[in-house]
Amino acid sequence: MELWFSEYHLPGLRYSLKVKNFLYTGQSKYQRLDFFETYEFGKVFTLDGIVMLTEKDEFVYHEMMAHLPSLVHPAPKRALVIGGGDGGTIRELLKHESYESLDLCEIDKEVVDKCKIYFPETASKLDDPKVNLYFEDGIKFVQNKKNYYDIICVGSTDPIGPAVGLFKEDFYRMCYDALTDDGILIAQSESIWYHGDIIKEVNKAFKKIFPEVKLAVASLICYQSGFWSFTLGSKKYNLLTDIDENRAKRIEATCKYYNLDIHKSCFYLPNFAKEFVK
Repeated sequence: MELWFSEYHLPGLRYSLKVKNFLYTGQSKYQRLDFFETYEFGKVFTLDGIVMLTEKDEFVYHEMMAHLPSLVHPAPKRALVIGGGDGGTIRELLKHESYESLDLCEIDKEVVDKCKIYFPETASKLDDPKVNLYFEDGIKFVQNKKNYYDIICVGSTDPIGPAVGLFKEDFYRMCYDALTDDGILIAQSESIWYHGDIIKEVNKAFKKIFPEVKLAVASLICYQSGFWSFTLGSKKYNLLTDIDENRAKRIEATCKYYNLDIHKSCFYLPNFAKEFVK
C-alpha cells in the first residue's frame, strides 16, 4: 500500500509527497511534530501538517535568511534568531567570523531536541559555544532587549497559533528597539502567489518603522507555491547596494543557493508582486 503525505495549500489545492518511512510522530505542548523520509525530498519535518523543512532544499531558506542581512551590515557581532529551532539559520550565521554571540529563541524545545536527532546536518551548530538557546515566547523575549542586536532573523511558522503575534506591527517595533542604531531585521513573509494580503500587511508595518524596506524572493520548492518571500528592514544601510562583495564571494563558496548575483537580483519582483509593496 502506498502512503502519501498531503499538505493542503488552498481549498482546491494540495501538495503530496510519497512517504518512504516514518521516523517520529509526537505532540508537544504547542504543536504536532512529524519526521519522515520521502522518495523525492529526503527527510521532511512538519508542524501541524505543514512542511517546515526538507533535506532537499532547506539550505535555500537558511542561506537567504542569514546572509542577506549579514552581508549588508559591515561587521555584525550579535544576532537573534526567533523561531528557527531546526538550527539552519544559526549554522549559516556562524559562517560570518565577525559574530561573537548568537541567540536562538524557540518557543518549543521539542523542535530543537528532535531536529538534533533527525536533522543533525541542519542542527549541527546548535551546540557551538557562540550559541545561546532560549525556550520561550519570542515576543516576550525581544521586548526586554534594547539596542542590542545587529541582526534579527524571524523564522516564524505561518501566522496561525503561537506565531500570529510575530506578524504584527507591535512585534516589529519591539525588534526595531532591540536592534542597534545600524541594525537590520529580516522576517519570512510567506508565498508571493498565495499570501499577497499578508505580504502587504507586513510591508506596510515595516515601512512605518524602518527607513529602508525591501521584499526579497527565493525559489523554495518545499513551501507553498515554491516562491517564497522575505521582508527586510534596515535602520541605516541600503539593502540593495551596501553589500560587502568580497565577503559575499567568500561566503558563496560555502553555499548551495546563495551567491552575489542572487543577492543583487532577489529584490527585483514580478509586476504582480510589486503591487504588494507599494
